[in-house]
Amino acid sequence: MSWNIEYIKEAQRDLKRLDPYNRKLILKAIAKTAERPLPPPDGIGKPLGNHASSKLSGYYKIKLKDLGYRVVYQLVMDGNTMRIIVISIRDDEAVYKEAERRIAAMIQSNND
Repeated sequence: MSWNIEYIKEAQRDLKRLDPYNRKLILKAIAKTAERPLPPPDGIGKPLGNHASSKLSGYYKIKLKDLGYRVVYQLVMDGNTMRIIVISIRDDEAVYKEAERRIAAMIQSNND
């Protein structure tokens, strides 16, 4: 069963900024992951955790090593939705800090 894929506004902008070749490969990787987004043994998702620089426990990543990109996503169990938070180059600190910033903004807007 494939999960529904949802992009936050900023992630949609990330996608639009990519060149067509990379965009196609990243969309393909997201679609493949949406078929089994949970961590092993049930899926292929890679869980993120809390580190000194970021607190992303409960979120997941897709690593596109050959392209040098990372995709950070959240699983919303109600409705089986895979919510894409950020699509960015593989600068660990920057991509995870941006993910954290976007998550905080999402939480803030939900509380308003």
